[in-house]
Amino acid sequence: MCLAITERNENLMSCHYDFISIGGGSAGYAGARTAREKWENVALVDGARELGGLCILQGCMPSKTLIYSTEVLHLARKAGQFGLDIPNASADMPKLHERKRRVIGEFAAHRQSQLQSGEFDLYRQSARFTGDHEITLDNGTKLTADKFLIATGSHINCPPVPGLSEIPYLTSDDVLELDYLPESVIVLGGGYVGCELAQYLRRLGTRVVQIQRSFRILKDTPSQAARTVENVFRQEGIELFTDTQIEQVEQTDKGVRVTFYHQGAQVTREAATLFNALGRSPNTKQLALESANVECKPSGHVTTNEYQQTSNPDIFAAGDCASPYEIVHVAIMQAECAARYATGRHAEPVDYNSLVKVIFTDPQIAIAGLSEDDVQAQGIEYLSADSPFDDHGKAILMEAKEGYVKILADKEHGRILGAECVGKDASELIHSLAVALPLRATVHDLLKAHWFHPTLSEIWTYPLEDLVAAFERTRLAWR
Repeated sequence: MCLAITERNENLMSCHYDFISIGGGSAGYAGARTAREKWENVALVDGARELGGLCILQGCMPSKTLIYSTEVLHLARKAGQFGLDIPNASADMPKLHERKRRVIGEFAAHRQSQLQSGEFDLYRQSARFTGDHEITLDNGTKLTADKFLIATGSHINCPPVPGLSEIPYLTSDDVLELDYLPESVIVLGGGYVGCELAQYLRRLGTRVVQIQRSFRILKDTPSQAARTVENVFRQEGIELFTDTQIEQVEQTDKGVRVTFYHQGAQVTREAATLFNALGRSPNTKQLALESANVECKPSGHVTTNEYQQTSNPDIFAAGDCASPYEIVHVAIMQAECAARYATGRHAEPVDYNSLVKVIFTDPQIAIAGLSEDDVQAQGIEYLSADSPFDDHGKAILMEAKEGYVKILADKEHGRILGAECVGKDASELIHSLAVALPLRATVHDLLKAHWFHPTLSEIWTYPLEDLVAAFERTRLAWR
């Protein structure tokens, strides 16, 4: 290896490696670690102000820490439904923020120790390609490598909404750092980030208006799932508008004003604060990828094959900068696949037919495998069955009656194709079905398991039993 730590490379003008990861988040670290299993001469380049990556510092972990706190608060406010008396449940914003910082600090410290362990060389600089096997760092150092992994993540998007670029607004990063409670907020966007944090703010006590362009929030989820969450949002006091067209965003003496069209009429809403939750864009522009003959899609995402290989066969890409799925475990799987393939070992491409997706609203949405739209698009004959939480014993006693579970199975053999869970702890419950997908398990196989009563997980047995019965009827009809 060239040098063990960044501080020693200030006067280094050139160095060659077997493998370089550009980016020190979940994908970049996973790629460097996996490459290091085979090759000794490995480096990682990361110019971020703080090491750790989006998930730990500004994404999954801080948001779920705060969201869980407000779930506890929400339950405390519903104490009367459980026969309890908990007066004056409220949030202490400085303490809430301090707890989040303490929890996330532990995760970040662990990741930083991994990155600085000396297992590979670490360069605390940003990089751009200056050749098909060369990058140049901000300090002028040139690094060459046989193989590269691009894992530079993504940044918050500012789309061309009239007036948006001209006024101050909160981003998801800002919302996660709030140590005070905004009196009111307008949320632009109905994706998973906008929805999770809109509900978080509402449960803290902020007046929330949410504006979504498409016909429903969470447009990449099944319509029944999105409608379930929409109903809960409105019950909790979020003023939700869907199927809108924003005409103007402007600053006022008291905050912000948004003018938009909804159901053929012009509508205006004002609030103290604006939250831009209109998505993220890949961090690729600064890389000068054209210098390395690496092609990108119009969105800016790096184009890859199933092994995460780009148009330059010696350069790979993984994570948010390359994937349509902004999911940490997918980023890690992509990076590990890329590094194994790059180092000449057997590599398993990511199986997106077994993909697990979770949205941490309340009720949560969790999906494993294929959706009904996917199955129909692929021309697969299938059977489906569902069951509501409001008819399930454990959900009823927990006052967790919103939502449902659904299972899709191959019509010929009863093999599990996909599953949906919308409800309490769906993020945990979905894994009972997720493991069935790579194992190619059938509905008959899953009913052989012991499903303990009374548990939330037991709800899966109801659609499983319905599918077994439907499968048997279908088989008899074919005879």
